[in-house]
Amino acid sequence: MRRDPFPIHDLGNPDASIGRQYRTAWVEESFDAPTITGAGEVTTGGSFLGLAVSSNRQRLVLFIMIAIVGLLLGRCFYLQVARGTYYQNLAEGNRIRILPLIAPRGVFFDRSQRQLVKNVPSYDLLVTIADLPTDTEQQEQIFQRVSGVVKIPLAEIKQRLIEQKGYRYQPILIASNLNYEQIITLRLMTDLPGVNLVEGARRQYLLANEQSVVQSLSHVLGYTGQLTREEYEDRKDSGYFLSDLIGKTGLEKQYETQLKGINGGKQIEVDALGRELKIITEQAPQAGADLTLGIDLELQQIAETSLREVLQEFGKKKGAVVALDPRDGSVRALVSLPSFDSNQFTQGISIVEYQKLIDDPNRPLFPRAIAGVYPSGSTIKPVMIVAALAEKVITTQTSFVSTGGLRVGQWFFPDWKAGGHGVTNMYKAIAESVNTFFYAIGGGIAAGGNPANGYDFAGLGPYRISDWLQRFGLGSLTGIDLPGEEKGFVPTVEWKNATTGELWYIGDTYNLSIGQGNLQVTPLQVANWTATVANGGTLYQPRLVTRIGDRDIAPVAIRSNLSDPNDIAEVRRGMRQTVLAGSAQSFASLPIEIAAKTGTAQWSSQKPPHAWFASFAPATDPRLVVVVLIEEGEEGSRTAAAVARRIYQQYANKL
Repeated sequence: MRRDPFPIHDLGNPDASIGRQYRTAWVEESFDAPTITGAGEVTTGGSFLGLAVSSNRQRLVLFIMIAIVGLLLGRCFYLQVARGTYYQNLAEGNRIRILPLIAPRGVFFDRSQRQLVKNVPSYDLLVTIADLPTDTEQQEQIFQRVSGVVKIPLAEIKQRLIEQKGYRYQPILIASNLNYEQIITLRLMTDLPGVNLVEGARRQYLLANEQSVVQSLSHVLGYTGQLTREEYEDRKDSGYFLSDLIGKTGLEKQYETQLKGINGGKQIEVDALGRELKIITEQAPQAGADLTLGIDLELQQIAETSLREVLQEFGKKKGAVVALDPRDGSVRALVSLPSFDSNQFTQGISIVEYQKLIDDPNRPLFPRAIAGVYPSGSTIKPVMIVAALAEKVITTQTSFVSTGGLRVGQWFFPDWKAGGHGVTNMYKAIAESVNTFFYAIGGGIAAGGNPANGYDFAGLGPYRISDWLQRFGLGSLTGIDLPGEEKGFVPTVEWKNATTGELWYIGDTYNLSIGQGNLQVTPLQVANWTATVANGGTLYQPRLVTRIGDRDIAPVAIRSNLSDPNDIAEVRRGMRQTVLAGSAQSFASLPIEIAAKTGTAQWSSQKPPHAWFASFAPATDPRLVVVVLIEEGEEGSRTAAAVARRIYQQYANKL
């Protein structure tokens, strides 16, 4: 029999109740209480009973609700307290941007305060990744529209953004030096979120006059370019922006810190499209320092023009000119040809044009005046005389008879003049570049033409020669304030034994004594030791910058009193004899006294030798050193000397 779920037996009995086992299983779902009539009938007023929730279920629901609230409170604590600062910054990043205010870059002046470069206004197109739409199709549409205006391939724009994708809030440079039409078009496009036009500046390297660009200054001044990702990572703590320009070569690179100045910036509030709403804070930039150079723009142009003309006349392609002030080491002119125009890079050089420069066999980007290495040829001979006098190997009275060369066993070491030069002292040896004299003072003269029989005359030998060459700065960087300098090479006994496994022979010493063999020097080094002879024995560190802002840069002497000033004065007399009675007599007619040394440097059995000319003026009170190199220029007395002669002709009135 089915049990009645309502075991109420007597409604009139106040003790009658719902059985305990059913007490919580059902509840009354009406707000009306039941009524008992006099006849014993029960009325409910429409009330009815329904199924209730068990106590276990109640506890489970309560537990779940407490757990959910606990999780919500814990998450709120994590977001607002533990990670509050992070998300606050992230939220600020969604509405606040920092736009760079680029510091005006310092400019260059020559020694007469003629400006060599200036900053010209330039509008740049920047993209902030965080402000771009998240939808890739919308991004694609923006990039296509920008590409059509700035004429940069769509793929290139995307690649630039991909490369910098880690910098969501840093403005990324897409295009620079926009023209007027591009600026107006972009200004009218108000629906390009994340795209901004910013006014900046680019470098313009100035003309020497209305007709000619002094292109050779491009190797000196260098050029600027956009920061790479690696450069930015190295400098971001120094106040650089990702969209900044930085010196890439030349003085622009060497003095980047001084030229750069200190960037400013403005913190702005932007709308959902990344458009500026208001300025929150602004910090003004501090301009970089101006640099004054020792370069004389007039002399630089004369040197470049003279070298160009002679190269063209003799069908040559490559050469260099270095002009120094021997009194303090300051550089007056520095020319490397062929050259290039720095403005190509600041205006945005095309890949085709850049590849053309790279592929040119004459290497126009190569600063051969400081980085080209060549045998010195006879320009080393004045140094050899200084060393021989200092080591008491010779006196000013010592002489040898030149019969056309020296023979050692089966080997013959020639003079350049067939039949020889006759009796030769140090003055004639310099003036006529007599090899026999230098063979003797360098390697000695073997008895009977065989070193095994001893020496009739003992020379300096390889150890003392290499020591003196190094004292004059060979084999070391001069320390000029330009990147990319080469130090050349001075061969030694130890070097040959270690690298070739061969002994050092007398022929090696003879070759070293006349600037041949493995000796390698730069045009700047030749100018520097020529200046040391000219000034009486002080080896200066060459420098281009003589003033930073309003602060003068003091000359730096690497070595002083290299030798007895009287000995060096005698060497200068010999160099003057080169003009009066030697290999540079064409200079005797100039209105200024020149002292010189010519040089012809063998370097290949298949190609012509390099041509050198080293000189200073005035001979009795030197104020200018001029050194000329022409690659494969054959005889220095003919080609290189022609360049120097034109320089002195046009500049003599300045000395």
